[in-house]
Amino acid sequence: MKNNSNVLYGLVIMLVGVIYFPVQAQQKKGIHRADFSGEWRAKESISMGGNIVCTYSEGDRMLYKAMKITQQANFLSIEVSDPSPNRGPAKSQEKLIFDKVTEIDNSVPGFGKKVTVKWSADGQTMTVNSVVRLMTATPYHVNVQKQELVYVTEVWKLINNGNSISVQTNAKSGLMGRDRERNWTTVFDKATWYSKFFL
Repeated sequence: MKNNSNVLYGLVIMLVGVIYFPVQAQQKKGIHRADFSGEWRAKESISMGGNIVCTYSEGDRMLYKAMKITQQANFLSIEVSDPSPNRGPAKSQEKLIFDKVTEIDNSVPGFGKKVTVKWSADGQTMTVNSVVRLMTATPYHVNVQKQELVYVTEVWKLINNGNSISVQTNAKSGLMGRDRERNWTTVFDKATWYSKFFL
């Protein structure tokens, strides 16, 4: 009788283990990621916050104060449009693919960027690493251009109960022969009817 109860006890422990561990693994796989979908506006563009506007060519999302984001399982699509009536209806779309290197070339020779996007382990922050290529004049030889690289890291996080996106940015460059590093934060608020038309 005692042997039967020991066997039964052992079977119960094994059954609990068989059920418990797969459930735990499923919960880890099914991490709920932050959703950045929607229309968002900031007081200034990300590039202006760090005063690195010259790093980006026309049409780059970093130059815009408003963006419309569509988030899918494997990528993020960011659509921007120029709000200025003087420059016409300039539009641009950038597709950021998770866990993959994306090359974004520009129509201007020598300009472009390489982007990688990764989620944090808890799925609540997204890190965008960019290596931006641009052409600059050589000191004392204005007509001689050389390629420079700027390394930019953006850490995106939802704040204010999901009504705002905080983008903490770090930029490193050796422009003009000097190593520089800048850190700043840009906050995009969810666009309301009022902000879409009057800001």
